[in-house]
Amino acid sequence: MNADHDPVHAVFAALSSPTRRELLEDLARGGPATPSELEARHPVTRQAISKHLASMAEAGLVQPRRHGREVRYELTPAPMEEAASWLAAVGTRWDDRLQRLQRSLAEQGQAEDLPGSPAS
Repeated sequence: MNADHDPVHAVFAALSSPTRRELLEDLARGGPATPSELEARHPVTRQAISKHLASMAEAGLVQPRRHGREVRYELTPAPMEEAASWLAAVGTRWDDRLQRLQRSLAEQGQAEDLPGSPAS
């Protein structure tokens, strides 16, 4: 799959910015907000916030909703859940590999050198 069209890739790309992570946390705590409301709570210009929101919307992390003349952005949890599932799957594969390595080293009498082994 092309990384440009991979939803998990898009989520991680969006989360690579500390400012976007702060905006997501703000929306998670305070609920939907306009770019102007977010500007008042962050040391970033409204134009920069709008660009960050557009990046997050492209990744599916937020969704703009029009309320009269205002556009409010709200979180959409599904892409974050997909990224968390991907991380969990990768973690499971690594745990399995490390357990196999630990068993192999235990058979050779060297397992006490690994973190999580009975000797550590």
